[in-house]
Amino acid sequence: MKKLYAIIVASLILSACGHQKELSVDDVIASNDLEKIKSRKSAIVLKQQEMAVQIEKLNSILDDLDENKNTPLITTFKTKEEVFTHFIELQGNVQTKQNVLIYPEIPGILQSLYVKEGQKVSKGEILAKIDDGGMSQQLAQLETTAQLAKTTYERQKRLWDQKIGSEMQFLQAKTSFEAQESAILQLKSQLTKSTIRAPFSGIIDVVFKEQGIVVAPGLGAEIFRIVNLSDMYIETEVPERYIGSITKNKDVEVDFPVLGEKLKTKIRQVGNFINPNNRSFKIEVGVPNLDAKIKPNLTARLKLNDYTNPTAVLIPQSIISENAAGEQFIYVIKNKKANNEAIAERIIIETGKTQGDVIEVLKNLSAGAEVVMEGARSVNSGQLVKVINK
Repeated sequence: MKKLYAIIVASLILSACGHQKELSVDDVIASNDLEKIKSRKSAIVLKQQEMAVQIEKLNSILDDLDENKNTPLITTFKTKEEVFTHFIELQGNVQTKQNVLIYPEIPGILQSLYVKEGQKVSKGEILAKIDDGGMSQQLAQLETTAQLAKTTYERQKRLWDQKIGSEMQFLQAKTSFEAQESAILQLKSQLTKSTIRAPFSGIIDVVFKEQGIVVAPGLGAEIFRIVNLSDMYIETEVPERYIGSITKNKDVEVDFPVLGEKLKTKIRQVGNFINPNNRSFKIEVGVPNLDAKIKPNLTARLKLNDYTNPTAVLIPQSIISENAAGEQFIYVIKNKKANNEAIAERIIIETGKTQGDVIEVLKNLSAGAEVVMEGARSVNSGQLVKVINK
């Protein structure tokens, strides 16, 4: 085939040059005549263009007549508009805001323990009782004294209302009664501290002290750890470049590698402070935990939805090539014939975000284009190819 092309080209040149004898290129250059040189160059360029057109016509005829031509075989796919959802992947730890240590508020002997480790408790339920050190008896005495002070006050008030007695006696009785009432309220408040109650509904995770031991407020004096596993969340830090796309109520996919479980949830809180040390902001992702499998400090992998395009054009990343200028390109087919032969055409594209093995095309490719898939690395622009889609 190459020999045939060479013979045709040589014939065309001889035919073009045989009509008249003219000076050779070297002779024209040796004449040092600017006009002659320009004229010869224009003539050669014109002949070159004419021969290129004629060669193209001959190639077209040869392609139709040559049964042994080597046409590259390719497969194609048609682009379409589809929803493209992009995620960023981060790691975080499970936490709960209801994970607290319960300390005694007054000193005394741990008189009774009403719960054990692993037990579910409700908010306000009594967990333990500390010996009040005689405060109950003091309260009884104060209440008796207060009753007498009340009676005295009421009598003095009736007399004073009738303008009987002195104002000083009335004020002393009133002051004594109010002081007794205040003392009772204060002692009752102190006495309630001898009863330890659950601050919220949850599970008794650890019981640190045994019944009969002396306890007192202070470091290391914790009696219980209570945890609520029904309202968990994951806290993680997000790079600041995503501050415009990672917002409250965005979808999140959560993967717990240790448990082998995944769930879908949403961002429930976005921080308003950029950490200057690592240029990131915090987010909280709510985690439903109905079966109580998820524990505090469990590692989780997060996929945060930062971008969605409902009319994206997607192609496999593997078919994209790059030229010397750093431009990305792919091949599409044009002028497809009945025998599935077509012309491959190179187009420069601009791409956006990737997800998995696909990438979003932003420019120069629309829905409905037929893109070369298999064989994309072995074709050239303008080359005849044959589509063999199954």
